[in-house]
Amino acid sequence: MKIKNLLLFIAGSVIILSSCGQTMTGNVKLDNDIDSLSYMLGADIGNSFRNASFEEINYDVFLKGIMDAFEEKDLKVSKEEIKPYIQKYLTKVREEKNTKNLEEGKTFLEENKKNDGVIVTESGLQYEIIEEGTGKSPIATDIVKCHYHGTLIDGTVFDSSVEKGEPAEFPLNRVIPGWTEGLQLMKEGAKYKFYIPTELAYGQRGTRGPVPVQANMAIIFEVELLEVKAPEAPVKKVN
Repeated sequence: MKIKNLLLFIAGSVIILSSCGQTMTGNVKLDNDIDSLSYMLGADIGNSFRNASFEEINYDVFLKGIMDAFEEKDLKVSKEEIKPYIQKYLTKVREEKNTKNLEEGKTFLEENKKNDGVIVTESGLQYEIIEEGTGKSPIATDIVKCHYHGTLIDGTVFDSSVEKGEPAEFPLNRVIPGWTEGLQLMKEGAKYKFYIPTELAYGQRGTRGPVPVQANMAIIFEVELLEVKAPEAPVKKVN
């Protein structure tokens, strides 16, 4: 397939599938260099769109831009304008989304703290006790073993040792502040639910992954503290 036709096919497929709410299916075999290159170019375009979080695209104009740039004629903007404009637009969208996430998190936590059983600490961390434990409580330098289930405030799961089927183990002072503070309130065997404001969670950096926590999002963790371990003593060097 010629490059021009390939571009038309890609852009046309994007238009058709986006308008129909469908996705491509079928097995693709990468039997040669051209197939591998073609697939990787498509994957690169898809990743770029996904990572940029473009929510509104005029696909007719998008297709026209592809062809004008490829044919190097009738381009309605200079090449020097393109990247700065896109960057400025993405910065505006990101700032608007960050502000929205912050406001939604604050509103949620303000309402949530009114619920029966919800306790609010001085830092702003909210928690409720699902089940109390009888073992020892950790300090910040301890290693903890626990099961957890993390969701956004809309209930979307972004990380869960429960779903993975295996508990996690880590130093308590190397996780988000909401965890470091919250787990020290627990005893072994306890299960708490934490409602964590963004400043005690992932803040403006957010997370990556299949379900990312966006910047400024409040999050929810249900945590079961299974075991508290003392930190391992450093190995002394022998001269």
